[in-house]
Amino acid sequence: MKLGATGKTDLVEVLPQHKFDRKSLEAYLNQHLPGFGAEHEATLTIAQYRSGQSNPTFYLQKGLQAYVLRKKPPGSLLPKAHKIDREFKVQKALFSIGFPVPKPILYCNDTSVIGTEFYIMEHVQGRIFRDLTMPEVSPAERSALYVAMVETLARLHSLSIQSLQLEGYGIGAGYCKRQVSTWTKQYQATAHQDIPAMQQLSEWLMKNLPDNDNEENLVHGDFRLDNTVFHPKESRVIAVLDWELSTIGHPLSDLAHLLLFSFWPKTVPLKNQGSYIQENSGIPSVEELISIYCRCRGINSILPNWNFFLALSYFKMAAIAQGVYSRYLLGNNSSEDSFLFANIVQPLAETGLQLSKRTFSTTLPQIDTRGQLFVQSRKGQEVLIKVKQFMKQHILPAEKEVIEFYVQNENSVDKWGKPLVIDKLKEMAKAEGLWNLFLPAVSGLSQVDYALIAEETGKCFFAPDVFNCQAPDTGNMEVLHLYGSEEQKKQWLEPLLKGDITSCFCMTEPDVASSDATNIECSIQRDGDSYVINGKKWWSSGAGNPKCKVAIVLGRTQNTSVSRHKKHSMILVPMSTPGVELIRPLSVFGYTDNFHGGHFEIHFNQVRVPATNLILGEGRGFEISQGRLGPGRIHHCMRTIGLAERALQIMCERATQRVAFKKKLFAHETVAHWIAESRIAIEKIRLLTLKAAHNIDTLGSAGARKEVCCNPSLAYSRWT
Repeated sequence: MKLGATGKTDLVEVLPQHKFDRKSLEAYLNQHLPGFGAEHEATLTIAQYRSGQSNPTFYLQKGLQAYVLRKKPPGSLLPKAHKIDREFKVQKALFSIGFPVPKPILYCNDTSVIGTEFYIMEHVQGRIFRDLTMPEVSPAERSALYVAMVETLARLHSLSIQSLQLEGYGIGAGYCKRQVSTWTKQYQATAHQDIPAMQQLSEWLMKNLPDNDNEENLVHGDFRLDNTVFHPKESRVIAVLDWELSTIGHPLSDLAHLLLFSFWPKTVPLKNQGSYIQENSGIPSVEELISIYCRCRGINSILPNWNFFLALSYFKMAAIAQGVYSRYLLGNNSSEDSFLFANIVQPLAETGLQLSKRTFSTTLPQIDTRGQLFVQSRKGQEVLIKVKQFMKQHILPAEKEVIEFYVQNENSVDKWGKPLVIDKLKEMAKAEGLWNLFLPAVSGLSQVDYALIAEETGKCFFAPDVFNCQAPDTGNMEVLHLYGSEEQKKQWLEPLLKGDITSCFCMTEPDVASSDATNIECSIQRDGDSYVINGKKWWSSGAGNPKCKVAIVLGRTQNTSVSRHKKHSMILVPMSTPGVELIRPLSVFGYTDNFHGGHFEIHFNQVRVPATNLILGEGRGFEISQGRLGPGRIHHCMRTIGLAERALQIMCERATQRVAFKKKLFAHETVAHWIAESRIAIEKIRLLTLKAAHNIDTLGSAGARKEVCCNPSLAYSRWT
């Protein structure tokens, strides 16, 4: 273990090949580093860190002030290597959003100061472990530290390149191919002897590139235990170091690099490691760490091309080792033991070749759900992961295009239509089996399963439509599935399930308090083999959609029953029926919701439909409503929770970027309270809603009536 950002226990005198003019540096810092010259009588002391085989790193102290300086190595360097300006840029971007990195303070490209470019960052006081077994801590803390490290990596890979303003930081697509090519060239430029395994591994990697070599995440490039600073007492990461190899690329390269220790060749000693990791050491298994990483990122833990990324990591490690030895031969090595690296290139390459031929288990690791509330089924977990992947890869990137379509067509005849990209996304969702997920009989998912999926789709306003899980069609399809006749199912349910048509639900009326549904006055009168509907409805969502072909109408039928809950019925009304008149779309806070077909006022004037269009029977409208009321409200609420999560995310991003009164917004106590209160409210509402979903799964809709109707998180939702 070492202390500090790169550790006071890791300090040595500056190596002869890395000495520079201390007075020149001090004069420069006095002029350009705020506060540095305050202790003008103190002496600037400089020491070098043992660690780091690439860019030399130094500890600076002047009085009570401590900093870390990182510079290019001297001498002739490989092209595109040792770009410390990139290190400074990425750390600055990450620090600005609250990701744990040392605060970058000053960058100097004036090589006349100390002979090379350099930058200054804050000195972070914490723990860095050199030994993978962490003998200083208990097994429980050891496990917590590894979990914290993996969670930090997952957080890094979940960051938006756009929000970091790092567009252009790396090329992105084609990362794996570039990595193989780059490290092959780096190795060939520094090779001191012929190692056949390196050539074989390079050729295998180039022939087995992943099909999805288009991931564009910020990757660290050298994420490992001794580049991580932990809190002095707590099991959490407070800084990630050494961003020299960071770029835009495939995140699994980082994960594979982190987990290399599990496959490390026993012929190659791990520096400062006393013994190999034992099963009872407290360190989670590779499978457990992968599961934690994937759960944090919301991706499937069945990792394609996993052997490729492990083999690539060993190839890169071997090439780096060759480069370290090459710098030793040139006399500009950063470490005293650089000469040892000549002996590890071949075994690392051979290990990479062995891993390239291994078949790794693709079984989803078993998740211990003991003690957890409202647990998803295994199928629910798998579908949720697929939905999250689909959202990230296809839906969210299309958001801008969809919004622009409606802005451009706001006042045109096409304002109720949908952009072509929606149909394309629907076909892709169908192909992946992500279709009609809301209906248990079709999807095989429980209400708890789908509730968490609905939360995810709620993060984008058009995502539910892509999966054919949009309101009010979900409720209408559920009504037809549960209560429709075979003829009704064939005529209306089948095309709705296919996504060929949409529907609307007509309940709320302008002339009565529809919150008490027994007030509904729209009449449904029997006349021979037909029913005649007369009445006014409004807030009929989706009626403006050109694909809306049928409405389910709740109205009062002639029934002498004493019970006020048996006087209403539901009936299917084709939108093309004479007498159905769309009066106007109603606005909500000035918006008409063009995407979902608006919320219309509809008049039914002597609308005649066949008697066979009545659903279930006269006077059974409330029975039907109660049967599908709970799921509909749960879907609505969970989608809204997803939207709330996204709003909170945007708020937090804003708070890390905006400065007021010389502090970031999140540093102001009031803003921090707002964020905390929002988090608490979202968690509370989610748990209440999931409880209702759980009760429907275990007790049925009738048994969950209390949670559905009295639950404050569900009470806002009107019938859908």
